[in-house]
Amino acid sequence: MSRFVNHLVLLKLTVEHGFPNQPSALAYDPKLQLMAIGTKSGAIKIYGAPGVEMTGLHKDTAAVTQIHFLYGQVRMLSLLDDNTIHLWEIVQRENRSHLVELHSFNLPGRPGIESTSATRVTCLVLSSVCRFSESSEYAELKLAICNVIPLFSVPEEYKCGKSLGPVESLQEHPQDSDKILIGYSRGLVVLWDLNSRHVVNLFLGKQQLESLVWERSGNSFVSSHSDGGYMVWAVSSSNPCTHDPISSTIPYGPFPCKAVNKILWRTTQSGAPLVLFSGGMPRASYGDRHCLTILQDSSHVTLDFTSRVIDFFTIHCTDKEKEFDDPSALVVLLEEELVVIDLQMAGWPTVPAPYLAPLHSSAITCSCHISNVPPKLWERVISAGQQQCPLQNYENWPICGGKNLAPDPKQKELLLTGHEDGTVRFWDASGVSLKPLYKLSTASIFQTDCDHNDSLMQAGEEEWPPFRKVGCFDPYSDDPRLGIQKISVCKYSGKLVVAGTAGQVIVMVLSDEKSDHMIDVATVDLLQDREGFTWKGHDRLPPKSGSVVFAPGFQPVVLVQCMPPAAVTAVTLHAEWNLIAFGTSHGFGLFDYHRRNPVLARCTLHPNDSLAMEGPLSRVKSLKKSLRQSFRRIRKSRVSGKKRAVVQEANAQLAEHDAEVTPVQRRIEPRSADDSLSGVVRCLCFADTFLRDGTHHGPTMWAGTNSGSVYAYALDVPSQEKFSEQSVEALLGKEIQLMHRAPVVSIAVLDGRGNPLPEPYEVSRDLAKAPDMQGSHSVLITSEEQFKVFMLPKVSAKTKFKLTAHEGCRVRKVALSNFTSVSSEEYSENALVCLTNLGDIHVFSVPALRPQVRYDCIRKEDISGIASCVFTKTGQGFYLISPSEYERFSLSARVITEPLCRVDVERPHDLSTSLSKRVAGYILLWITDRLAFVNVTLSNLISVFHLCCN
Repeated sequence: MSRFVNHLVLLKLTVEHGFPNQPSALAYDPKLQLMAIGTKSGAIKIYGAPGVEMTGLHKDTAAVTQIHFLYGQVRMLSLLDDNTIHLWEIVQRENRSHLVELHSFNLPGRPGIESTSATRVTCLVLSSVCRFSESSEYAELKLAICNVIPLFSVPEEYKCGKSLGPVESLQEHPQDSDKILIGYSRGLVVLWDLNSRHVVNLFLGKQQLESLVWERSGNSFVSSHSDGGYMVWAVSSSNPCTHDPISSTIPYGPFPCKAVNKILWRTTQSGAPLVLFSGGMPRASYGDRHCLTILQDSSHVTLDFTSRVIDFFTIHCTDKEKEFDDPSALVVLLEEELVVIDLQMAGWPTVPAPYLAPLHSSAITCSCHISNVPPKLWERVISAGQQQCPLQNYENWPICGGKNLAPDPKQKELLLTGHEDGTVRFWDASGVSLKPLYKLSTASIFQTDCDHNDSLMQAGEEEWPPFRKVGCFDPYSDDPRLGIQKISVCKYSGKLVVAGTAGQVIVMVLSDEKSDHMIDVATVDLLQDREGFTWKGHDRLPPKSGSVVFAPGFQPVVLVQCMPPAAVTAVTLHAEWNLIAFGTSHGFGLFDYHRRNPVLARCTLHPNDSLAMEGPLSRVKSLKKSLRQSFRRIRKSRVSGKKRAVVQEANAQLAEHDAEVTPVQRRIEPRSADDSLSGVVRCLCFADTFLRDGTHHGPTMWAGTNSGSVYAYALDVPSQEKFSEQSVEALLGKEIQLMHRAPVVSIAVLDGRGNPLPEPYEVSRDLAKAPDMQGSHSVLITSEEQFKVFMLPKVSAKTKFKLTAHEGCRVRKVALSNFTSVSSEEYSENALVCLTNLGDIHVFSVPALRPQVRYDCIRKEDISGIASCVFTKTGQGFYLISPSEYERFSLSARVITEPLCRVDVERPHDLSTSLSKRVAGYILLWITDRLAFVNVTLSNLISVFHLCCN
């Protein structure tokens, strides 16, 4: 066991794929070309070039409200909504970069006021210029808290009533770092000199202020307001008190508009400034839209998003010696996705992102992983994706800081996700960045209201505002019946099977050419004319009649409709035999997609399975019945427990003297045969093995149900030359009933050496060793309670492990994985990997079923995470930590996919060791109605905040 654990298995959480859940803050360092995103759960994620990713997590779960990079210093400050500030640094360890929190502090408030709202920090700005000192005077920290605006310098109308309101914006002067612009909520804007501590200019705005931004030269600035407008103000030393702006514009007026939350003003060589702002939509007509407007001269585009705008920034020239900003890209952080706009190309197109893809553009309903993808399949999928999105070129990605040190992956990996809207998305899971490759939609096969609604929307849209739909997040499904439930792929033949919520099973083939053809439709009745059952759920999805045009990629060849149209619960494909098997809550079927011919249909319903006929929307009715059955089991357990108590007490003393003590096992109550949904088919598999006798092997199909039943069929499959002439026949060979009727989670056939059987085409194409057909085969049946190995063809029990009895947990996910040794690539072992309902992972040897190691992986309260987990054949796994993020983990000590990157920065001195030469700067914090001006050495912020508190 020690060799197995040390050299083969080691649990490690490696990387988070997808889009951060509930983002709340955004920052960018133009020198390092790094972007930071903060979330409401307290996480901070750093992104640079593809493969450059780092994650930090605050100790307390508080929302990150602001992030500020210390320009070019691989440091940043984060402000949380609990009024704490945190200093982070990117450090080098083991030749790679890591994000580390150095210090955290509670920020000071106004003396005598205990209220959190009164002491809440609303704004924070860092100096853009750092000074290096040869003396040690900066070790002595200076703090000045001063009244920013003397009352006599404020006009009378600003003194009466309430205060000036909270500070909405602090902006450093672009040419003079000793001056800052302070904007109050009520509309007053002040230019403040930090050295002389006096007001340079007053700007008396009359509208509620939302944000401020400087023009590059510092001769003017722009303010945005709650009435949907923005104003341009001139800064002049000859006019210390300005009453009116140069210009005032409400772009979408004259009717009432929503607030312009943030505005940017960028100068260009063409002369006309580029204006970008969020919000400002007409309140009555488009008040519910999430928009960002881009204006330049006569060009006007209103970017229309499907989720709220969190923040945005432009990538532009920051060299003060240059005359113009000349922005090259706009980066918009939305609540559900990241959108980047190319500002240099005509029309301002969208730039495809190599990471941060919104996995949840439609809710994820299932997933499937493909290891060691053949080069031919990979190239064809890439080609199909590029024809869908010709601009899918990541070389022009503007956020390109850091270096990706990870070597090129030895093999290609695909992650397929099924979605609620009927799409299947293909992702490149070979490395740290999960890149979108190709999207397959099944909605075009069926008659839905989607096309009709789209035409109405296009016809009803007005020319003003000039909306442009941007982004791919679309949480709304045209029809819930389109949802993908199961996926099965043959990576060698390019065949794909997707199964949906309304009993639809679609067989698809990868094609490099556009096609216009009719879809063959076949219906399989799983009830087999059984009397007394009436389907009360949703109707089937009607397929389109006539020819349908399909783009290059996966194209449907046949649609198999299960009746009743219940959700498909299991599906498998054997491309070498041209067979698919599928199961629902009513039974399972076998279909020959080459001859378009149903081979088998078996009903698995129990006479009391009325719940299976009601569909997913009627299951609330069974609550009383489920509770009643649960209480009956509890009472039965208590009664039998009292009867056993006397016997246990009598045998207690004898057990103490036993030389070998048997491990304590929990008593497992058998499940009732009439439990609801006992006929649900949980798993299906094909195998070439011995079922009829011990001398002749052949094709078989296995099915496992929710009631612990296993059905094994011997198949008569004609040779490839006779596929079109002869039909496939199926004969029931074995039927197994597990004693406790626990649901069957998985079925796998092992060869004479105890190894899993190879995939279809692997042996015929010399891609894998032929299985051992000389020794006795066995079948590994996994239920929710135990693992059990039966010898074939007699189906006699060989060995078992009672997981529930020993560990008190139930099996949720299981897979056979191959683990390669760290010391030698030539040595590997197969193992059974199991995820339980408690979120822990168990690894067992195969076929002996000896426990090897156990790890805590997922929180037991995270039910969706456990349900979404998928294992790979190389010992890795994925599970959803939020609707938009996969956590990737590795059980293999050798196969690990994790960020390996470095961010280099030139530092004249080592700040962590040198006290006499330190980087100094200032931090400005707005707290209530006072400004905290802190002249600090960033390596010793502790003293700063102790001074503040005193």
